Amino acid sequence: MSAIQVVPISYYVWLSAILFSIGVMGVLFRRNVIIVFMCIELMLNAVNLLMVAFSSMLNDAAGQIFVFFIMAVAAAEVAVGLAILVMIFRNTKSVDIDFLNKLKR
Repeated sequence: MSAIQVVPISYYVWLSAILFSIGVMGVLFRRNVIIVFMCIELMLNAVNLLMVAFSSMLNDAAGQIFVFFIMAVAAAEVAVGLAILVMIFRNTKSVDIDFLNKLKR
């Protein structure tokens, strides 16, 4: 019997909800783009945790395979996002979201 089957599924649901809520609060209230990216990744990881927990509970590997593809896409997203952020920082010397709003023409 694996460890994930010993722990009740409600624990995973609560942990995932807490992690997702922390991520949402970070996206809504922080102004630094790097922290916003980290909070988006935290929300993705909360969903991945829940998907793996339910996949294990149902003895179906499809959820775990789907999580693998989500993590690959998230890694590519972060790489592109950080490249854009570096270019913005080089031009504006700031990573503040409010300052980026002034770049509109």
